[in-house]
Amino acid sequence: MAAAPQPAVGILPEKADLHTAEARVNKHKADWRGWKFMWPFAVVFVFVFIIPIVYAIYISFFKKQMVGGTKFVGFENYARLIQDPQFWSSVGRVTIFTVFQVPIMLFLAAAMALALDSMKLHGTKFFRISTFLPYAVPAVVSTMIWGFVYGAKYGLVGSLNDFLGTNIDVLNPDVLLASIANINTWEYAGYNMLIFYSSLSTIPHSLYEAASIDGANSFQSFLRITVPMLSPTTFLVVLLSTVNLLKEYALVQGITQGGPGLSTTYIIQYIFDKGFNQMEYGYASAISTVVMIVFALIAYAQFKVNNGGET
Repeated sequence: MAAAPQPAVGILPEKADLHTAEARVNKHKADWRGWKFMWPFAVVFVFVFIIPIVYAIYISFFKKQMVGGTKFVGFENYARLIQDPQFWSSVGRVTIFTVFQVPIMLFLAAAMALALDSMKLHGTKFFRISTFLPYAVPAVVSTMIWGFVYGAKYGLVGSLNDFLGTNIDVLNPDVLLASIANINTWEYAGYNMLIFYSSLSTIPHSLYEAASIDGANSFQSFLRITVPMLSPTTFLVVLLSTVNLLKEYALVQGITQGGPGLSTTYIIQYIFDKGFNQMEYGYASAISTVVMIVFALIAYAQFKVNNGGET
């Protein structure tokens, strides 16, 4: 005959049964202990993120008038946005900039990461620090540095013009996007390189050894192993770079102030101009809401891709 189960040492039988019953009941109860650690962040998150978003959406349905004060206008601000040529010009400008700048930065970051991972590069510590350092420089400081470099009269470009007898102006609206793309590449290439390098270090070397045994050369191993294994990281870098460019403000504002006219205005600058210079808070909030939705859709697409289409 099987022996009857014995109570735990030091616990009376009736208390052991009670303890078992309580454990069975507690399994079906929600465990709120984690919120004891989360509530400070949750409170700050609600006040600095959730409430401002809700308030921005709320005031996007209002319009401030010279006569009558603030008036509820429903979706009038959103309808105006659709027909606003300056808004679409700023969107088109930043879209063109993103389409050309992100692939260039992506290629440079991946190339630097591959160079580090090859173990054939001398001075890797200095290389990592020097390429990441521009990302650590505050945007205002980097704007001042590059404003001096690009200065056609007193900056480095101006000195080169005096020395060569040329009249180059890299802040001309015709080439300004390329000049800003150069600054963005300088600022973010090292950061993206570290993301690629971290992902490369997680790829098992046994895969490359197996491919070498099967007769694959370095280029074939790169195409068949490295590229597929880096695809989630590549999408993440594209997402982060796109979001960073869409919300770019300090750099363009510091270099050109959106001028001449509005020829170099980005979407965030346009929002700032409408909200704080022209005091059209409702319209600026409507644009901000649309931009926020675009950001959310981009983030959701990245989540779907990284999870293989599963929600």
